[in-house]
Amino acid sequence: MTVTAGDAAEWDSRTDAAQHALTSLFGPRALWPGWRNTAPFRLREAATLNYWWRAHLIEVRVDAFERTGDARWLAGALRVRDALLLRNRGLFNDYFDDMGWLGIALLRLHQASGDARCLDDAIALWRRIERSGQQASGTAGVPWRVQQPQYKNAPTNGTFALLSSRLGAVTGAREFTDSAAATLRWFDDAGIVDPGSGLVFDGVNRRGDGAIDTDWVFSYCQGLYVGALVERYRGSGRAELLDAAVRTAEAAVARLAPTGVIVSENSRFDERAGGDVGLFKGVLVRYLGELVHVLPGDSEARRMLAGFLRETTDALWSGLRATRGLRAGDVWGEPAPTITFLSTQLSATMALEARARLEALGPEVVGLEALRPEGLRPEGPR
Repeated sequence: MTVTAGDAAEWDSRTDAAQHALTSLFGPRALWPGWRNTAPFRLREAATLNYWWRAHLIEVRVDAFERTGDARWLAGALRVRDALLLRNRGLFNDYFDDMGWLGIALLRLHQASGDARCLDDAIALWRRIERSGQQASGTAGVPWRVQQPQYKNAPTNGTFALLSSRLGAVTGAREFTDSAAATLRWFDDAGIVDPGSGLVFDGVNRRGDGAIDTDWVFSYCQGLYVGALVERYRGSGRAELLDAAVRTAEAAVARLAPTGVIVSENSRFDERAGGDVGLFKGVLVRYLGELVHVLPGDSEARRMLAGFLRETTDALWSGLRATRGLRAGDVWGEPAPTITFLSTQLSATMALEARARLEALGPEVVGLEALRPEGLRPEGPR
């Protein structure tokens, strides 16, 4: 079986349809309370903000603007920003990874719109994470939240490294690029990057015993680490950063997508559909796509990863098409269940945006056998 490049216009159209489905399914509820597509509205939904989901909603609308040039998507992203700050009563919360996600989204929104408020907000979020998180913990690395200063994990440090690199590129300030380099060093120093495989474990010292969560290997941790390495590579040109990104990316595909489609992680973490876990796969696809864009066009790694991205988003699209309203499920390739979470729909939308960006690069043919080279054959997800 062979994976072939798709038609760029076709994937552009499919991604537009997914963006409009996101609006139709959640509408104003994605700006304010509401995190499921079901009716009637439940009061407990009004009390749940899901701050970091809204950061990804900003990002996918920026994706749509960058792809199409349609300013309505940009206006939608700015409305989400305003609604989030109003609902949250400001920028900050107690979770440093949440604030990192929002910083990344607002920096992209600034670059797309020129709105200086978004740059100011991104810098303010960075300083809050650096001072109230990293400095307050007394050791290297950023903690997960205010209440657990000694528990540090890949999502928090991945977002901080990524935001730091991008702020350095936008502002030219050395403090940001220095912070990005130091945070990436923390990954190795903390032992959460497996020296044998390159896989990224979730975190360290969660229970206060210094243990590394080696049984938590989530797709978004791999994606964030890859994305942070890619951004640091763009700023420095250091080839070893790209090599490390490829190593983790290949290990993630082998471990988490042994059949070419990313497995659902909800059964590992939470028996419910959706929830925060609904966003994980889309994050991996987004940043693997970023890696493909910086790899040499004739490299085996680029061909392999491009083939994987096509295979997994082909499956995603088949599940969307099989469900009325293009609703997404957590198991890509299958019709969605009755209830769709905003997180799950966002994950699907950002993955399709990554596919559309990939097809915009031009035609390419990749054999499925290249996805699982010898030496990367997994035992399967634990």
